[in-house]
Amino acid sequence: MKTVEEQLRLIKHGVDTILPEEELKKKLEESMTKNKPLVVKLGLDPTAPDIHLGHTVVLRKLKTFQDLGHQIVILIGDFTARIGDPTGKSATRPPLDEEAVLRNAATYKEQIFKVLDEKKTIVRYNSEWLSKLSFEDVLKLAAKYTVARMLERDDFHKRYTEGRAIGVHEFMYPLMQGYDSVALHADIEFGGTDQTFNVLMGRHLQQEFGQEPQVVITMPILEGLDGVQKMSKSLGNYIGISEAPEEMYGKAMSIPDELMMRYFMLVTDMSIEEQEALEKALADGTAHPRDTKMKLAHTIVRLYHGEEAADRAQAHFVQIFQKHALPTDIPEYAMEAPSEAVYVPQLLTDAGLTASNSEARRSIKAGAFKIDGEKCSEENIELTEGMVLQVGKRKFIKIAFK
Repeated sequence: MKTVEEQLRLIKHGVDTILPEEELKKKLEESMTKNKPLVVKLGLDPTAPDIHLGHTVVLRKLKTFQDLGHQIVILIGDFTARIGDPTGKSATRPPLDEEAVLRNAATYKEQIFKVLDEKKTIVRYNSEWLSKLSFEDVLKLAAKYTVARMLERDDFHKRYTEGRAIGVHEFMYPLMQGYDSVALHADIEFGGTDQTFNVLMGRHLQQEFGQEPQVVITMPILEGLDGVQKMSKSLGNYIGISEAPEEMYGKAMSIPDELMMRYFMLVTDMSIEEQEALEKALADGTAHPRDTKMKLAHTIVRLYHGEEAADRAQAHFVQIFQKHALPTDIPEYAMEAPSEAVYVPQLLTDAGLTASNSEARRSIKAGAFKIDGEKCSEENIELTEGMVLQVGKRKFIKIAFK
């Protein structure tokens, strides 16, 4: 087992905040003395089915704890998801039905174990205890916190001062999340920087229930491929961990140069020593940014698809984007042979290369539409069998007549 100082070095690397750090050191010392692993909790509300690299930032740090011999507990908020976390929201969130929650939870677990070791991870559902609380229990829980303190939270305060509605049930969300830590006797709870209020509630309630309070560790929010806003599926600036290897690799190659080392630190398994050496090599010019980004893209694909898939994705990228060659595995699009020129925006939409005719027109205007590797600005074209149509860098079809 690593020493406390060695553990702290690994744990602190890349984190945003540890509250309080001296308590974490004390817990690690007691863990070694008693030969008892710490209980490390991450709560997840399965409000959406897909996980992207931004979600894996905290999972990677949990993996660090797991590799150090501590007990990871993934707490699926199947009960709290039915209320919806009000954090950062300007309006009351609609509740999810139980079927949607459980369906999303199943997908979450499948994807989480692409990072964590399933055999060493405990998965719990907070309906195990929250659904059993009587109304009297709920009132006693509510009595352990004040409305004034609750309104100190930024989103609640803003909604209150602006005269926007706040449901009483929304005040219960952080209390329930905090009670999860009581139920699990958590030593450490993880969250994003936007979850600080909720995870600190766990410390407060544990003290109220006579337990040793948990240490709170928050992780930074990962910027998306645009390099500005946080990674989000709705913003289209994400890399999904279940995406095809070639898609993942291509997206990773669009990460801004200045964020490469941040991605290495937050979403890969590269050691601290390797990161420091690579950062130095970039600074003194002995490492080329393009080669470094290819290493990053290869690493990301390897983590979720394996070494061979990463090698293939890299070869595919080199063939298409560096040698400007067309891929060899272009899917065919079968259609009736047209008797006249076809309207390109409709064809691209029907073939799935664009989501709509308006998107197709924008792509053509922006020079992102190509025929057999050559840019085309025409919206009406004569089709021939075997013609390769391309939108952007990664979407291709080959025309095949029925």
